[in-house]
Amino acid sequence: MATEGGGKEMNEIKTQFTTREGLYKLLPHSEYSRPNRVPFNSQGSNPVRVSFVNLNDQSGNGDRLCFNVGRELYFYIYKGVRKAADLSKPIDKRIYKGTQPTCHDFSHLTATAESVSLLVGFSAGQVQLIDPIKKETSKLFNEENSCQHLWKVDWNEERENEGSKTSEEALVPVQRLIDKSRVTCVKWVPGSESLFLVAHSSGNMYLYNVEHACGTTAPHYQLLKQGESFAVHTCKSKSTRNPLLKWTVGEGALNEFAFSPDGKFLACVSQDGFLRVFNFDSVELHGTMKSYFGGLLCVCWSPDGKYIVTGGEDDLVTVWSFGDCRVIARGHGHKSWVSVVAFDPYTTSVEESDPMEFSGSDEDFQDLLHFGRDRANSTQSRLSKRNSTESRPVSVTYRFGSVGQDTQLCLWDLTEDILFPHQPLSRARTHTNVMNATSPPAGSTGNSVTTPGNSAPPPLPRSNSLPHSAVSSTGSKGSIADGAIASGVSKFATLSLHDRKDRHHEKDHKRNHSMGHISSKSSDKLNLVTKTKTDPAKTLGTPLCPRMEDVPLLEPLICKKIAHERLTVLIFLEDCIVTACQEGFICTWGRPGKVVSFNP
Repeated sequence: MATEGGGKEMNEIKTQFTTREGLYKLLPHSEYSRPNRVPFNSQGSNPVRVSFVNLNDQSGNGDRLCFNVGRELYFYIYKGVRKAADLSKPIDKRIYKGTQPTCHDFSHLTATAESVSLLVGFSAGQVQLIDPIKKETSKLFNEENSCQHLWKVDWNEERENEGSKTSEEALVPVQRLIDKSRVTCVKWVPGSESLFLVAHSSGNMYLYNVEHACGTTAPHYQLLKQGESFAVHTCKSKSTRNPLLKWTVGEGALNEFAFSPDGKFLACVSQDGFLRVFNFDSVELHGTMKSYFGGLLCVCWSPDGKYIVTGGEDDLVTVWSFGDCRVIARGHGHKSWVSVVAFDPYTTSVEESDPMEFSGSDEDFQDLLHFGRDRANSTQSRLSKRNSTESRPVSVTYRFGSVGQDTQLCLWDLTEDILFPHQPLSRARTHTNVMNATSPPAGSTGNSVTTPGNSAPPPLPRSNSLPHSAVSSTGSKGSIADGAIASGVSKFATLSLHDRKDRHHEKDHKRNHSMGHISSKSSDKLNLVTKTKTDPAKTLGTPLCPRMEDVPLLEPLICKKIAHERLTVLIFLEDCIVTACQEGFICTWGRPGKVVSFNP
């Protein structure tokens, strides 16, 4: 039960915790895993990942769950807090040979009760498109002759005790024409039914269209756009083929990327320790940030797209303002690498203090993707009002969470004393330690967007909203669509090609929790990121990477050990929180007031 570090309180596995909104409880009957519930031997395996999709059926059980464990991939009906899990009946189960699943993503736009499109990335570099409802395999990308090197080794008859079929497939590690390295992240492009983006440990990203073939020869590229530590190439071919675009970002593995809620911007975190935020349509660099040390492993956007949170090998969570391109806070609670960060749109709160007229309206965010249900959409609308007036008649608290290789779950509240530091600090409503909020570094990064009337941002700015004029000039209307990308690629093709030493507690890191595919020597390559302005050796103490004493330091609202193995998943749903560890156990934590009696 116990692991190293701390006292009894730190070593005990928690099954419940309390926050300001109430008691969260672990629901043992809602634990998903391999059918026999045997812990998975995680040594040398890729991280367990979980993806959700809602099929909007009338049964009340519209959620579907996909997760990978070792070389296995499972697809279940997710019953959450409503009903106990039935592990004996996966809708689909696949066992792969020659490679392992590393990540996956559902197409929410095309999902129906009869069909769903699921992208799966693999450790050998391939990307597979499957339909786990129809139990079909559509395409294989980044492979010689595409689908011809995928075959079913065995398709078992329906089993009486499982009521499902198991597909055992082999992805043969033959020549991969586009990229031979591990797939680290795969996502559908927001608003598109056919475009998807894939990141690799090589540091490259590729834009694909499911309707196009990959070709039988290695692609030839021509430079589209180049900037500081990144380059974008188009695929040079007489006929349209995949990939449409190739992005080379930073130095080392590109560990994760995330689209902004409106789909217009792309945030990438790399093993070189940099966060880079791009305008996806125009392929322009919006801003950058550097970790305190080591690589950045995870990234997420706030529900309104105004803030980005990252986590990584410095054991910190870092809050970065999108509008001002600067670090506004760091959070210290983990004792090892941070694996996942995620905002909770259902707990983010907006409290109106006095009734008054607002200068903004709900239309300010009508183009945002509806990532949550009514509560999340309502919060997003009120956040728009909160940031549209200088008188600030409402108070806001953003909630986000993080999980790490130290097996701990942390929840954080980002409050007004951090977002708007000119207000009295006595208004703080959470555990927040402002170390030196009165003397933060002034200025902004060299990559920040210049907005009308803001020639020099003040220290820790009062407003983190991007002026409407800047937003409208840098993004297209609505979500990215196939036509917009197609016209954008066509347009692009016509362009001319013209320390501080590590903190003292690093020696206390639980490196035994580290993911096997992440090199502990990655920091040796930090000085290779670029030879110009963003030399990491010179970033500490600058707006790109402020010193610890120069920005407010957040303390976690709660910090609980919830697993025996390193945590790799954190997802906030309307009635629960979902976590998963490298043993292959996917756990459901019922929100306050949402727990119901189970009917197995």
